[in-house]
Amino acid sequence: MIRRAFPLLLAALLLLTGVAQAAHATGYRYWSFWDRDGDSWIYATQGPSLARPSDGDVQGFRFAVSEDSKDAAQPRGAAAFAVICARTPAQDGEKRVALVVDFGTAADAPSGETPPNRRTACARVAPDATTAEALAAVAKPLRYDTNALLCAISGYPEKGCGEQVAGGEKPTATEKATADETTAEETAAEKRGTSDEGPSLGLVAGIAVVAVLGAAAAWQARRRRT
Repeated sequence: MIRRAFPLLLAALLLLTGVAQAAHATGYRYWSFWDRDGDSWIYATQGPSLARPSDGDVQGFRFAVSEDSKDAAQPRGAAAFAVICARTPAQDGEKRVALVVDFGTAADAPSGETPPNRRTACARVAPDATTAEALAAVAKPLRYDTNALLCAISGYPEKGCGEQVAGGEKPTATEKATADETTAEETAAEKRGTSDEGPSLGLVAGIAVVAVLGAAAAWQARRRRT
């Protein structure tokens, strides 16, 4: 009986813990930064204030809710340097950088805001200019936080910067205010390894599995004695 029951119980445990992890998945609403390599986008390894593109490079920005760089949404649409910079002739002593700015979808927009249409621009800047300087030349106003994180391009979004979005859903103003008030308490609870919400679903499932296996073992032992 134990051998027959264990695979089913183990599968149930994995399913329940997986559901618990998905329910607590957290994303962040932010501007991601990309480098164009041929026909593909590659998540940039440097921030726009540090990256120094070369003449002819294509770089992109996408506003979206993502958990991390692996699932980050890429800029949409065509991104050919020859097309974006077709009307911006080369000049001595300057470089041209093609930029794709994708403001994302309504689903990823902060509450009360509507994303502008995707746009492209060709920035003609000094040879040692950073991507941030190229972006500022064609997409003002930009907004940064105190840690130099890019928060807004062309004024979008009007407020917020890399805020946390639990479960992939947009928080309402009331939910956001409540979350801000309880952040310190939740962080302290996580450090202690406790939670005011009681034991997690995974823990309850684990206890249930152990209890059922123990009962099965006891039943098997009594059967052997009779």
